[in-house]
Amino acid sequence: MKPTLQFRLSQHLTLTPQLQQSIRLLQLSTVELNQEIERLLMENPVLEREDGETDAAGLAAPAGTRDESPSGTSSDEVPEDNPERNEELPADIAAPWRGVEDSGADDDRNHAAPDLPTLRDHLNGELALTNLGARDRALVGLLIDALNEDGYLTQSLEDIAALMSAEADVNVDELAIALRHLQNFEPAGVGARTPGECLALQIRALREEEPGPGAAADLALRICEQHLDLLASRDYVRLKSLTGADDAALRAAQSLIRSLSPRPGAAFAKIEARYVIPDVVVRKTKGVWRASLNQEAMPRLRVNRLYAELAARPRGRGGNALATQLQEARWLIKNVLQRFDTILRVSQAIIDRQRNFLEHGEVAMRPMVLREIADVLGVHESTVSRVTTQKYMATPRGTYELKYFFGSHVATDTGGAASSTAIRALIKQLVAAENTSAPLSDSRIAQILVEQGIVVARRTIAKYREALQIPPVNQRKSL
Repeated sequence: MKPTLQFRLSQHLTLTPQLQQSIRLLQLSTVELNQEIERLLMENPVLEREDGETDAAGLAAPAGTRDESPSGTSSDEVPEDNPERNEELPADIAAPWRGVEDSGADDDRNHAAPDLPTLRDHLNGELALTNLGARDRALVGLLIDALNEDGYLTQSLEDIAALMSAEADVNVDELAIALRHLQNFEPAGVGARTPGECLALQIRALREEEPGPGAAADLALRICEQHLDLLASRDYVRLKSLTGADDAALRAAQSLIRSLSPRPGAAFAKIEARYVIPDVVVRKTKGVWRASLNQEAMPRLRVNRLYAELAARPRGRGGNALATQLQEARWLIKNVLQRFDTILRVSQAIIDRQRNFLEHGEVAMRPMVLREIADVLGVHESTVSRVTTQKYMATPRGTYELKYFFGSHVATDTGGAASSTAIRALIKQLVAAENTSAPLSDSRIAQILVEQGIVVARRTIAKYREALQIPPVNQRKSL
């Protein structure tokens, strides 16, 4: 075959860079959006944050729409003696500064989170106060290093001894003695190898603090050492048979065990607080629920006037690059505005359909899918999916991700539909009000819902119950 040239005409969809950026910004969370903007601010000198007044959307208008000083810099400074200008600004900007100069560093130090000691630091501090010999002190320190963050010794003493070098000449008996020293440290229960041993160590510590017969403590200690699995499975019949205790004694022992901590090292764990910044705030105004954008979550951007004028001049060396950066800055400002406008439209459409939730709570949530909102707004379903992911709405009932308001439906005997969220809320109410000595089974919950007109299968109840992290009926039973 001889090679030939052929012409072929075809059509295909090409995403412009501006459209690609719009899609990417739409799916970012507020934190990710701010990170992306910070990166673009570093790369593009034409783009800058606005510290002065803003338009209604919270973003700066394009260059040329604002009053500028002749030198090319923005004239956004607001004198404190101009009350009209101050009223237009947020309270924290308009209010004059009343503090002491150069106190920012002190404020940072005063509001910084305290550097709490770790469990290892705490135990090593206790070890330093003991009268142990050098070798015993070293062995206890070795066991401290082997603890996990909950305070448990997950390795066996044999494995720890095998890891030591031959010169150290450490045997299991020495490690067992060191472990007994460690288990006398605070917090009580540290150095345990099983949950039963951990709880037993805490009970013994309580008995030393409050000497006496302590029948409940004796029974609780016996259960922790021998029958903790039966207590966990709520097998009270076998527990009473093996221990010879009556209901009152078993109830007292169970109450004591519940007061203990199965994770003694949890108090020293560093917990990172995660804060959610709502994108939309919902309020009821004159009997109507309205959504509004959270101005504090919106970045305030503008085009630098000086660079805009330079880019408009006859293009010389480097002029094309500056013009490209100017166009990219304008694209970003437009896309950010469009992002928040889309979020607001979707949020308003959601609350228009979930007014009963705002009025009465989860039990009044109506079933809703992404396509319903997409059809109302005239956008693609994927757009609604991007908008509702990692975007949050602050309501009088709490802050929720926008995806929370969507859910599948379950048929009712009247031909209508009930939201899965409402059914989960009903399950929580039924479990919270049940008799703990005779808790409701999944079949019984399904039967109660059928009596209320909601047709739900038992396996569906089990799925929703597991999603709510509600234990099965045998684990909810109490004396």
